[in-house]
Amino acid sequence: MALLQQRTFNVIANNEQELLANWSSDLEASGMYRNVKVDEFRQQTAEFIRLLIAGASQTESINLRSNNWDDMRQFLEQLSHSRVLLGFDSQSTAGFIFSFKRPLMPLLQKEFADEPAALAEQLWALSELIDQLGLETVRAFQKSRESVIKRQQEELLELSTPVVKLWDGVLALPMIGTLDSQRTQVVMESLLQRIVDTGSEIAIIDITGVPTVDTLVAQHLLKTVTAIRLMGADAIISGVRPQIAQTIVHLGLDLQGIVTKATLADALALALRRSGLTVSKAV
Repeated sequence: MALLQQRTFNVIANNEQELLANWSSDLEASGMYRNVKVDEFRQQTAEFIRLLIAGASQTESINLRSNNWDDMRQFLEQLSHSRVLLGFDSQSTAGFIFSFKRPLMPLLQKEFADEPAALAEQLWALSELIDQLGLETVRAFQKSRESVIKRQQEELLELSTPVVKLWDGVLALPMIGTLDSQRTQVVMESLLQRIVDTGSEIAIIDITGVPTVDTLVAQHLLKTVTAIRLMGADAIISGVRPQIAQTIVHLGLDLQGIVTKATLADALALALRRSGLTVSKAV
């Protein structure tokens, strides 16, 4: 990579306000960043220029992994994270960095007007630096987006497996959708924790909302029931519709020892009886 001269840094520093005004104007005119608040937008452009000067002026070689660029990398991570939350894509996020070339190039052309070789070298070096910063932004954006997606998936899993207290000592876990290993783990953790918190002795797993039961789903249910029993509680599986019952028989699945009921109401009635309670109609 060609070396950036101190003279180039001076051009950026001495024309900071002009650069900031022209860059902000170009970005606002593009209409790509309308979702970003004006104050936040201008603060980000000013901060980028400040960190660019600070990072590049401290070293002869541009290595974004060096300590000189710690603040810039942190800034790009924060910028990317904010863009992810606002629904931007990686192209527009990196475009924010790449667009800095446009207001900067005319200033360098003016400064090195009588030195075409030096101008070409500095334009190339600065372009490489901004390209690296843009690529770093893309990496930070992808990392942040993956983190947000993972968190959202975990939140959806928790929302799709609510543990409901039906009665003192009786919990219910209505299952909706297909069971897999990750979801089973979330189910067991949330259900077992609720058993500990409430001191419940009976847990009802309702699979009315589970579309199909195959060998894998049955194994996940067995693991959950086993974990419940290890906690000293009893488990009842409800929502075993005729189609699911036929599938279980056809697959030769062994659910021996597990209490099953056709509906959640039947399972609750059984749980109440086991708790020494009876339900009767008011006269």
